[in-house]
Order: sequence, then C-alpha cells, then structure tokens
Amino acid sequence: MTSSSFGKLALAMTAVLALAGCQDGTKPFGFLNKDGADTATAADASGTATKPESSVKLVDRDVEAPDVFQVTDKGLWDGRPSLGGVWAAYPGVTDPERVIIRNPANGKFVIGALFRRELNNPGPKLQLSSDAAAALGLLAGEPATVSVTALRREEAPAPQPATAAKPQTTKPQARPDAKQKSAASNGKIVAKPLDQVTAAAGAAIDKAEAKAAKPAAKPAAKPAPTGRNFLQIGIFSIEANANRSADAVSKAGAQVAVKKERSHGKTFWRVVAGPAATPAARTELLKKVRALGYSDAYFVSK
Repeated sequence: MTSSSFGKLALAMTAVLALAGCQDGTKPFGFLNKDGADTATAADASGTATKPESSVKLVDRDVEAPDVFQVTDKGLWDGRPSLGGVWAAYPGVTDPERVIIRNPANGKFVIGALFRRELNNPGPKLQLSSDAAAALGLLAGEPATVSVTALRREEAPAPQPATAAKPQTTKPQARPDAKQKSAASNGKIVAKPLDQVTAAAGAAIDKAEAKAAKPAAKPAAKPAPTGRNFLQIGIFSIEANANRSADAVSKAGAQVAVKKERSHGKTFWRVVAGPAATPAARTELLKKVRALGYSDAYFVSK
C-alpha cells in the first residue's frame, strides 16, 4: 500500500473520531479525559452547599414599660391587713397591670399588681398592700417615696451553648455507570444519539424552570391567643401567703393553682383560679372569689 493510501486512511479515521465526539454533545476529544471528568464538572455546577440547621428556643421575660405606666410618689400602707398579696393602687388606672414596685431609699423592690385607687380615700395617692409594704421595708402609717413601673411580657431567645459550626457539604460527584466505564477501559467510544442528548438537556431546563417558578412555602401561622379564662387572685412574695389564699379559694369550690415565677431576680407566686371557658362560668367564678374578699381579682390568659 502506498504512502498516499496510508495518509487517506489516517485522515478518514480522524474524521470519524471527531464526528463521534461531536455527537456526544461535549468536547470533541472528551473521551481522552479521565473517567467522569465531564460528569463531575456538571455535578459541581448543579450542587449547592447546605447550611447547618439551627433552632432558637424562645422564653418569656418581663420588660419594664414606663410608657404604659410609671409614677414616683409618696406611698402609704395604712396598717390594716390586706388580701390579694403584693399590690399598689393609684388614681386613674384603667386596667390592672403587672408592675415592679421599688423603694429608692433602700433599693428593695417587689413584683406585684396595680389597681385603681378611689379618689375620696384619705392619704397619699399611692396606696400599698400589707405584703407590698413588708417587701419594701415600709412601716405602717409612715409615707415614703415609692416608684411603680408597668411590666410587659415579651419573647426573647434563650441563651444557647457555643457549638462548633458544621462543615458545609456538597452533593457527591456523579460517576459513570459500569457499561460506560468498561467501554472506556477497552478503548471504545460510547456516543449518544444527538436527539437523546437534546431531549435530556431540554428536560433538565424544564425541571429547573419549574423549580424556580414554584412559589415559596408560606410559614405556618401561629395559633390564635387563648381568651382570658383564668382569674388571678393575687401576686405574693411569700409562698405561705399564696398557699393560704389558694386554700380559701379551693374551699369555696373553685379550681385553683399556685404558679411560681421569677422576674428581675425576684421569685414570686401567683394564685389563679379556673379555667372558666364560657361567660357564664367566668361570672360564677368571679362571684365566688369576690365573696371571699378578693375584690381586685381580674381575668388573665394564663
């Protein structure tokens, strides 16, 4: 065979190899690359890093709200025992409030309730209960400067222990199947028909567009707050006093509970009766409690 014949044969083989590479839809001589190189590149382009999941636990805490109520004035305990635990009364108060009551002279403070005081009562505008006076270190019949500030309950993130950040992960790289790997190791060229390559590319584009057009899922709605079905008897700085009030309400035929809480570094006990889910049940419960002398009891949500 002449040299020109060998040249023609070599040229023909080169053309066949180039045509086969073009039908594969990749680089003309991609089969000369390492196994899975093109596939790995595609996987890297589509893979996304996943962020480590984290959850935040929320806790309730009391925050001072001077815009709701705040007053510094002369306060007085008249020396008579009083029901309802720790409370203060001031003219013009419309709704009962949870408050922090301070004695600036000695730095003592206590958590209690705020009620409306009748204007025709003699003495300073700010009236204190016997439990409030005892917690603040006040003597009966001796007026002293007292500060009262409203409290509001808010949610705040609970402190979380420091943890090491999880490494970001990516999707594993795709590997050729056994048939493709065997054919490549034997030096054979595996070429896909052009129509299959086009169809696969079109399907991938349609899937990506459908995913992008899909609206983001809406966050789950929070449940509606419950009604005010519990009747708060009082707030107490001494647990024994709270238990005595709870016993009296229980003997009157009402379901009662003593709840231990903590705010601003102080521990206190709330006495609540209920729940009373219907208007008739709330009216009956309020009637029983007020008959025991707790005229300032009011309904709360929990």
